[in-house]
Amino acid sequence: MTRNLSGRLTTGTVIVLIGIILLLSTTGFVEMRSVWGWIAALFVLVGVWALVRSEFRNLVGPIMIIAIAGTFFLRNVGVLPDGMIGTWWPLFVVLFGLLIMVNRSRRRQRIRLEGHGAGEVTSVAVFGSDERRPVTERFTGGELVAVFGDARLDLSDAGVEGVAAIVETIAVFGSAEIRVPKDWDVRLETLSVFGETSDRRRRGGERDATDDPELIVTGIALFGDIEIRD
Repeated sequence: MTRNLSGRLTTGTVIVLIGIILLLSTTGFVEMRSVWGWIAALFVLVGVWALVRSEFRNLVGPIMIIAIAGTFFLRNVGVLPDGMIGTWWPLFVVLFGLLIMVNRSRRRQRIRLEGHGAGEVTSVAVFGSDERRPVTERFTGGELVAVFGDARLDLSDAGVEGVAAIVETIAVFGSAEIRVPKDWDVRLETLSVFGETSDRRRRGGERDATDDPELIVTGIALFGDIEIRD
């Protein structure tokens, strides 16, 4: 239950803090320019919190939030010129791609160190839909990306051997869905910013909290949804 609520609590906390900052502006305690600077700094803190919470397994979403919000914060406080973001914004796209490659490299290195074979899958849906259903007993993870689209990963015919599989999930104005076998233990380490991450599986028998998970889901839900189903 705690994991299911974490995404909603994160979003709710951000909204409450933004409301407080705006209230300070409308009541005259701070100037409007300072308000927008603080809102950007707030998202930087959210990104840092997500990094630490996931023990630095979740890289793409938190670091992108930190980079984008941090850039706007520096612009708002006068460190960067106003026109710089409009010129250099493609660097965010470059950073996004680099983070995905770093995550993939880290995952493969982790699998090699543990001595297990690799079985990865990538599902990308941009203004459309994409569905993958790997059939393997050595599933190790992959990427699930939904940008203004629907991406689905069905693991009903997959198994995990040894270390937990890690799926990096990115839902931006889209929906990402992962179906897992009923007996799997899933750990959610996503960052939800005006989005939602939910575990909608039917509840079965309780597992020991010390058991290692079969699947770790990392990533970000930005104005989108990430769902776990059985």
